[in-house]
Formats: sequence, C-alpha cells, structure tokens
Amino acid sequence: MLSLDVRPIFYVIGALLSVLALAMAMPLVADLAAGADDWRVFAVSSALTLFFGVLLMLMNRTERIALSLRQTFILTTAAWVVVCFFAALPFMFSAQGLSVTDAYFEAMSGLTTTGASAYLTVSVLPPGVLLWRSLLVWLGGIGIVGMGIVILPFLRVGGMQLFRSESSDKSDKVVPRAADMALGFGWVYLALTFICIVSLRLAGMPMFDAINHSMTALGTGGFSIQDTSIGYYQNPAVEWVLTLFMFLGSLPFVRYISLVRGDYGSLWRDSQIRTYVIFTVIVSLGLAVYLFATDRLSAGDAIRHSFFNCVSIITTTGFASLDYLQWGPGPIALFFILTLVGGCTGSTSGGIKMFRFEILWLALRTQVNRLFSPNRVLPLTYNGKPVDADVIISVMSFTFVYIALILIFAVLLGMTGLDYTHAISAAATALGNVGPGLGGMIGPVGNYESLQDGAIWVMSLAMLLGRLELFTVLVLLSPSFWRR
Repeated sequence: MLSLDVRPIFYVIGALLSVLALAMAMPLVADLAAGADDWRVFAVSSALTLFFGVLLMLMNRTERIALSLRQTFILTTAAWVVVCFFAALPFMFSAQGLSVTDAYFEAMSGLTTTGASAYLTVSVLPPGVLLWRSLLVWLGGIGIVGMGIVILPFLRVGGMQLFRSESSDKSDKVVPRAADMALGFGWVYLALTFICIVSLRLAGMPMFDAINHSMTALGTGGFSIQDTSIGYYQNPAVEWVLTLFMFLGSLPFVRYISLVRGDYGSLWRDSQIRTYVIFTVIVSLGLAVYLFATDRLSAGDAIRHSFFNCVSIITTTGFASLDYLQWGPGPIALFFILTLVGGCTGSTSGGIKMFRFEILWLALRTQVNRLFSPNRVLPLTYNGKPVDADVIISVMSFTFVYIALILIFAVLLGMTGLDYTHAISAAATALGNVGPGLGGMIGPVGNYESLQDGAIWVMSLAMLLGRLELFTVLVLLSPSFWRR
C-alpha cells in the first residue's frame, strides 16, 4: 500500500472547518436580531465545528503545506464530505429539525450549489436557517471557483488542464501561491455580491431577501427563502437583476480579474464565453417566440420569463419565475437538455461546461474532414492555443462518464420508487448541480422532502460527483491509486 502523509490533508480540513464555524456567527446574529430561539442551535454547532477544526489543525501542524498529487485527490473529496457533515448540524438541531439523511442532503445541496431542498416549506423557517442555506451556497461558490482555477487543472481531469495558469509547470505540487490567486477571486466575488444586493434592493426586494438571493444567485445555487421561488415577488425588475447576476456567476472569474486590471476585451476574446453568450441568447429568444406564438404569454412576459428561466437552468442556478412545467412538452424537453449544458469553467456553475462542448465540436469537425481528406493536417486550437490529444481524450471520457452516470443514477433512483420522469431528471439535476427536476413532485415549485432515504443518499453522491468533476472522486476507487 501507498505510504501517505495525511497531516497536510487533515490540517487543511481543520482550517476549512474553522472557517465554517466562524461563518455560523452570521445566522446566529440574524436569529438574535429577529428574537428567534434558534440562535442557540448555531452557537452549539459553531462550538462543535470550531473544536474539531482547531483540534485537527493543532494535531497536524507542518512547516509547509505542499500537497502531492495523491494528497490533493484525497483532500478534494474528503474536505467536501467532512465539511458537509458539520454544515448539516444546524439543520439537525433546529426546531424544524431534519433527519441526518435530509440534513446532510441539504448541506451537500448548498455547498455544491445545487439548490435542491429537503424542506417541505421554507417560508416558515427562522431567519438564521434561511441565511445559513444561502451562506452555504455562497461559500460553496467561492470554493468551487478556487477549485476550478487552481486545483482541477492541476489534477488534469475532464480536460481542465487547458486552464493551467502556468502550462510549463510540470511539478507535482500544489504551490502555496494558489492561495493568493484564490484571494483575488474572493474580492471579485464579494464585490459582485454587494452590487447584486444593492441592485435587488433598488428593484424593490426587502433587504433580508436581497441578501439571501444575491448569495444564491452569484453562487448559482438557487436556494430561495420563498416556497414559490422568485415567482413569489411578481417583480419584473427583480427578475431581470437576478438574470444578469446568475449569468455573471456562470462566467470565468479569472476574466473578471483581467477586467479589473484594465484588459476590457478579455471577456469576449474567450472562446467559451462567446459561444456561451450566443447559445444562451438563441435558446432564450427561441423559447420566447414559442411562448408568444402559442398564446401562452404576451410578448414582454414571454421574453422576460424565457430569459430568466433559461439562464437559471443553463447556469445551473435553479430559480424559477413560473412553473415552466405548464408550458408544454416542448419546453420541458428543452429544459432537460439545458440541464446538461452548464456554464463556463472557472465559474460557480455545474453541468458539462461549455468548453467541453467546444472541444467535442472541434474533434468532430476534424474527424469529418479527415474522412474526405485523410492526408490533410488539421491542428486543433482553442483560444489560440494548440489542443493536445490527452485533452481531447479527457473531455470525451468525461462526457461519456457523465452521461453514463446519469443513466446509472436514474436506475438507482427508479429502484427507490420514482417514475421514469422523476428518476432521469433528478439524476441529471443532481449530477449537474441544477436543483429543480422536471416531475411535478421535484419540479420548480416542488421539493425533495417526499423522497426515500435511499434516493436522498444517491442524489447526495451524484451532487458530490458532479461538483468535483467526476474523476476526482472516481480515481479513489482505483486500486492502483493506493498502491506504492
């Protein structure tokens, strides 16, 4: 077996738990301000989390935190599993306490920015629990951005090696300066959240609602504090503001850094952003034309609701302004396809990601051209850089495994009693970190409260796999990974 130094792994997990414990102070203060007794829940949960976090840090101190390849694979999965358990404590201890299974599902859904809820109704929850759900999405979002830019390209999973910040770096260490890079993303993330809060407040949303929805919009998580999601407000200005910030949350945050530094053309020069914008506009306008032509909505409402809900699903946020299951079988089929797409790499969104579709298209086009011109040299380039064969293989492998896992999880969910529509859509939304499914029970105005415990654990695993880009978790199942 592999001799592995686990001290850096436990130290980093301890640091993450300490941050999580400090974050619990926000919902604690919210409950105190509202006079809710649930503040004790967050006091106890924070104390327990901080105790174990500090304990892990003290017991595993090292002079320098530098992770090898194997350590990084283990840390990436272990951190998400452990942090979700402690994040679930307030859901278990609160007055509307969830079971261990449902609480873990709720925490996993928040931190993976999925937005699927195990609560039957959320509008009756105390403000601290509501804020904690939103805060988990927000914290998960910034963790995902850092992971997508710093860790996953280093692990070379799913074609993410395209986005290595230093392609000449061949070392097998995660260098400490990655923290400096993540800090820059954090400031951008915080600034966008603040701007979203102000915009929603000016649009007429109450302050507490604006804070919660800003965090879940930028985190593309979709947790709402109302049972009917954004449809509760019946406010076009609010919907347009959220449409904009959901979309901003699904763009590569590294481009925002370039924008801040004065490179104003960096966004449009990125191939995946151009493709993503064009795709989103075409799909949204196409659905709006259909809704207007079939007399389901007026022209203005058709454009607004089409853009809002299409952007919500494409960005894997999961907000809803209407029950789009009432729009007919065509839009329902469209929304299932959009569930698979996802936003850009280096963003808070899930799904397959737009850059992988571009790589697949390049590979397909090259293969078709070689059929009638076998001797022609056709170099593949992406964003002006050559694409290696291992990137193409990685992307194709990821896409194959992604579709295969949807089918496998659908079968497993079907074995728990779900019908085909609920099973296949629940599998797709969990793996894509989208949130709402397409059946009446788990649709945009539904929830996952009625699912059996077996289905809840299957979906929790699917959310984890989808968020960690599949191979980061699957590689741990390989016996050769653990051999010397």
